[in-house]
Amino acid sequence: MDYKKYISVVDDFPLKGIRFKDITTLMQDGEAYAKAVDDIADYAKDLNIDVIVGPEARGFIVGCPVAYKLGLGFVPVRKDGKLPREVVKVSYGLEYGKDVLTMHKDSIKPGQRVLITDDLLATGGTIGATIQLVEELGGVVAGIAFMIELTYLDGREKLSGYDIFTLTQY
Repeated sequence: MDYKKYISVVDDFPLKGIRFKDITTLMQDGEAYAKAVDDIADYAKDLNIDVIVGPEARGFIVGCPVAYKLGLGFVPVRKDGKLPREVVKVSYGLEYGKDVLTMHKDSIKPGQRVLITDDLLATGGTIGATIQLVEELGGVVAGIAFMIELTYLDGREKLSGYDIFTLTQY
């Protein structure tokens, strides 16, 4: 499927000069959204995944239906202060500052094979931080899946050594 037909490109959002890739139009089309979920689930089948992990919020939009399709659990990665039980934390750099991601300390068992999902691979910062959390808990990142990859931002290089799947590239 040509997923670009279903993804809107919005000029000057959220800042002037940025061409934002909006997956909400893909999600509004039931057939395209189902195909995207199916394609990511098909990728994951050969990886012997135990659990799906996704950072908020769009990682939930991708990961939850994939987890459902595969009959697996889903582990949310949240911003600091959003999870109610004991967490592990990682601080990571953003384009203009820092942020903190957290995951429940008991959410990944040592040796569990994990698929990380998100909507977009840009610089790789959020997923790099998510990988750190999974590996700190003893999980094995078996694969990483995205709907979109922005190849001009070199995020794949930051994630070298990991198996990466994308539905479409810009």
